[in-house]
Amino acid sequence: MKDAAPRTIHLKDYAAPVWRVSAVALDFHLDPAQTRVRSRLSLERAGGSAGQPLMLNGQDVKLLSLAVDGRPLDARAWRIEGEQLWIQGLPDRCELEIQTLIHPDQNTALEGLYVSGGNFCTQCEAEGFRRITWFPDRPDVMAEYTVRLEADRAAFPVLLSNGNLIDSGDLSDGLHYAVWHDPYPKPSYLFALVAGDLACQEDRFTTASGREVDLRIYVQRHNLDKCDHAMGSLIKSMRWDEQVFGREYDLDVYMIVAVDDFNMGAMENKGLNVFNSKYVLARQDTATDEDFVAIESVIAHEYFHNWSGNRITCRDWFQLSLKEGLTVFRDQEFTADQSLRAVKRIDDVQRLRSLQFPEDASPMAHPVRPQSYMEINNFYTMTVYEKGAEVVRMIQTLLGREGFRRGMDLYFERHDGQAVTTDDFVRAMEDATARDLSQFRRWYDQAGTPVIEAAGDYDAANHRYRLTLRQSTPATPGQPDKLPLHIPLAMAVLDSQGREIPLRLEGEAKTAGGQSGERVLELTAPDHVFVFENVPEAPVPSLLRNFSAPVKLRFAYTDEQLAFLMAHDGDDFNRWEAGQQYAVRILLGLVREIQAGRALEADERFVASAARVLRDPDLDPALVAEALSLPGESYLAEQMDAVDVDAIHEARNFLRRSLGEQLADGWRAIYDRYRDTDPADLGAGAMGRRRLAGLALGYLVAAGRSEGRALAYARFREARNMTESMAALRALMDCPCEEREAALGAFETRWKEEPLVLDKWFSLQAASSLPGALDRVKRLMDHPGFNLRNPNRVRALIGAFASANPVHFHALDGSGYDYLAEQVLALDSLNPQVAARLVKALSRFKRYDNARQKRMKQALKRIVETHGLSRDVYEIASRSLE
Repeated sequence: MKDAAPRTIHLKDYAAPVWRVSAVALDFHLDPAQTRVRSRLSLERAGGSAGQPLMLNGQDVKLLSLAVDGRPLDARAWRIEGEQLWIQGLPDRCELEIQTLIHPDQNTALEGLYVSGGNFCTQCEAEGFRRITWFPDRPDVMAEYTVRLEADRAAFPVLLSNGNLIDSGDLSDGLHYAVWHDPYPKPSYLFALVAGDLACQEDRFTTASGREVDLRIYVQRHNLDKCDHAMGSLIKSMRWDEQVFGREYDLDVYMIVAVDDFNMGAMENKGLNVFNSKYVLARQDTATDEDFVAIESVIAHEYFHNWSGNRITCRDWFQLSLKEGLTVFRDQEFTADQSLRAVKRIDDVQRLRSLQFPEDASPMAHPVRPQSYMEINNFYTMTVYEKGAEVVRMIQTLLGREGFRRGMDLYFERHDGQAVTTDDFVRAMEDATARDLSQFRRWYDQAGTPVIEAAGDYDAANHRYRLTLRQSTPATPGQPDKLPLHIPLAMAVLDSQGREIPLRLEGEAKTAGGQSGERVLELTAPDHVFVFENVPEAPVPSLLRNFSAPVKLRFAYTDEQLAFLMAHDGDDFNRWEAGQQYAVRILLGLVREIQAGRALEADERFVASAARVLRDPDLDPALVAEALSLPGESYLAEQMDAVDVDAIHEARNFLRRSLGEQLADGWRAIYDRYRDTDPADLGAGAMGRRRLAGLALGYLVAAGRSEGRALAYARFREARNMTESMAALRALMDCPCEEREAALGAFETRWKEEPLVLDKWFSLQAASSLPGALDRVKRLMDHPGFNLRNPNRVRALIGAFASANPVHFHALDGSGYDYLAEQVLALDSLNPQVAARLVKALSRFKRYDNARQKRMKQALKRIVETHGLSRDVYEIASRSLE
C-alpha cells in the first residue's frame, strides 16, 4: 500500500470549513513537461479559534513558494505532512499566493491537469484539483474564479477555461494568453482548463428570456465532421430544461471539448464540459443508433448539471447522489420525451437490475448516501447514480408531477449558489407539497434491494379482491437489520378480457377511487393488506407498474397468467416484464434439466407466446424487440442461489436456437419488412425498426442454418450505416464460420484509424463465447491499436471480457481471474480509477461453486498483498474479501 493504513472518512465526522475562499486567481504557464501554476486565494476565517491553522490538499505537486499579502511566508509558519499543507498564524482576512510546478505529460492517472492527444485538459472531480495546486479541495468551499492561461500559440492556439472570456492577446516569443472569469461561485472540482490545437463547431441558442448564448464544440480537426448530432442534442437539452423545469442557461458561452483519454463519460465543469470523445463524435457510418441515443443522453446529463450540480452543489461527497441521482433522473425523463417512453423505461430498469441490484447484493453494497469511504472515486457507483435516480422518481410518483415540479422550483430558488445535502432536497419537496417524507428518507441511508412478497385472493361471494404485501430488505455489510421503507407500488387488476377493473378500497368513499384502474399503494409497514370492493370476477393483478420502485417483486404467477399479461397488460413495461419473467422461468427450468443430465426441450407454450408477440401488428417494433430479447446470462445468474455459469450459457443458447428455428419464417418476414428502413432517419420509430431487424437477423443465425449466416454476411457487406454493420457482426460473433472471420477482417481494415469504431471490434471479440476467448483477448492486447493507457480501450477489451463473457471469464481453471488480476496490477500504477473498476468483477465470489470461489479469492489476495497498491484498488479488493 502507498498508505500503510488507509484512512476511512465518515459522514458523521463532517465539519464545516474553518476557512472560506471568496475568490481564486489562477495563472498557468502551460508546458507539457513543466507547467507553473500561481494561485492567489482570498481567504477569510469562517469559524474555529483564532489560532486554528489553514489546511490545504496537494498531490504530486512541487511547492515553489508561499506568500501572504505579498510577503514571503516564513518557513516556520508552514509544514507539509503527506498530502496536507498546514499554514499557521494567518490573519483572519488575507491573500495567500502559492506557486507550484506540475508535470502534465507524466500524469497517466488522468486526474488534475494532463495531456491527451497533444492537448491539455483537466479532470478535477472528485479530488483532482489538488494535483494542480495546494487548495482546500472540498465541495463546500465555493469561490469565484479568474483564470489566466499562457502558452505557445503555434502548439496551443485554443485556450479555454470556465466562464466568459474577458481578455486575450499575443505575447513575445510566440506566446499568447487568455483570461477567463466565472462569476458564479463554484467548488474546485468544477474547475476546467483546455488548451490545444482544436477545431470548433459553433451555433447559437436564444434562451426563453431572449439572451443569446454562443455554443461551441471543440474537437481534433479530423473529427469536425462528427459534431452535428452533439450540437443538436445540446440545443434540444437547453430548450427542454426551460420547458420542463424552467431552468435557463446563465453564461455567455457554453463549450464542450472531446478528448480521447478520459476516465469517465463526461464532466460538467461550469460552462466548459470535458467529454470522453465516445459521447460526442458520431456519423451514420461510424456510430450505431445506440451511440446516437447515448450521446444525446450524456450531452443532456452534463448540461442539466448546470443547475442540479453546479448552481446547487454537494456539501460533501457523501451527498454525491444529490447531483448525480437527480441529474440521471432528469436525463432519463429527457430521453423518454425524445423517444418511446416505455422502451426507455425498460432500458433503464434492465441497466438497474443487471448492474445495481448485483452491487446491492455484494460486499460493496452501500446506501445511496454512503456513510464512509476510503477513496471517493470508488463511490461513483450504480447505487449513487441509477438507484439515486429511482429514489427521485419515487418522490415524483408520491407527489405527482405537479407537486414534484413545485418541489423542484422551491429547491432551485431556496438553494441557488449553495452546497447542500440530500436532506435539503427532500425538505424542499415536503415544504412545497405539505407531504411528510421522513420515513422515505430511509432510501438514502439504507443499503440493499427491498423484496416485496405479494399474494392475491379473490372472494367470489362478496366480489372482493384481497392483496397482501410484505416488504423486507436483506442484510448488507454494516447494516444487518433493516427498517421498513416508504414504497410506492403502482398496480391494477385485469378482467378476463384484459380490461382494467376500476379499484376502490374497502371502506373508501366512492369519489376516492373507481375512476381509474390503476392505483398507487403506499407501503410503509412490514405488512399490508389491501381489500378492493366491487371486483366482478377473479382478476389477474398487474403489480409494480412502470417499475414504480427499485425492488424485487415476488408473486406466484402461473405460466398462463404471465402469457395473459404478455398479451393484454395495458402497461407496456409490465407487458414486457411478464415476458421476461416467463423467459426466466423457462431458462431456469432448462438449467435444472442440464444439471440433471436430461435432454432439453423447448416449451411449446413459451414459443407460441413469442410467436404471438412477433405477429402482433399493434406493438411498436422497438417494444417487440425488447419483448423477444432473452434475459442475459448475468441477469439469469442473479436469479440463482448458486451460479452455474456453464448451465446458464447452455440453456440460453438452446432457447435462442429453438426460437430461431421454430419461428424462422416469422423472423425472416420481420427482417425483410424492416431491413430497408431509411439509414439516415434517427427518429425513435426508425431506430425501433432497425433494432427489430437486427434482432431477427441474430435469431436467424442462431438457428444454425447456412442461410442465416449468408444473410448476415450479405448484410455486413451491404450495410449502409454502423447500426446495420454491427447488427450483422454481432449476429455472427458466436458462430464458428468463415463469414465471421471475413467480416472481422474487413471491419478492422476499414476502421483501424477510427479509435471509437475499433473499440467496437475489440469488444465484440472479447465478449464472444467461442472457444479460446482468453487467448484471443491476450493476442488482441498486442494489436497496434491497443493501448493500456487509454481507458476506452481497456474497457473495450479487458472490461468486456470480464463483464460480458461470463462463460470464459469464470473458466473453472481460474485463468480468467488470474488474467484480470495481472491487468489490474499493471493498470494500478498507471490509472488507479480504471484499475479499481475492473476489480469489481471478482467481488462476488461467494455466489459461485467452491472451486471458483477459491480461485477468485486467490486473485483478490494477490492484488491486496501487492506492495504499493493504490487506495482505489485496495478498498475494492479488501472489502471484497470481507
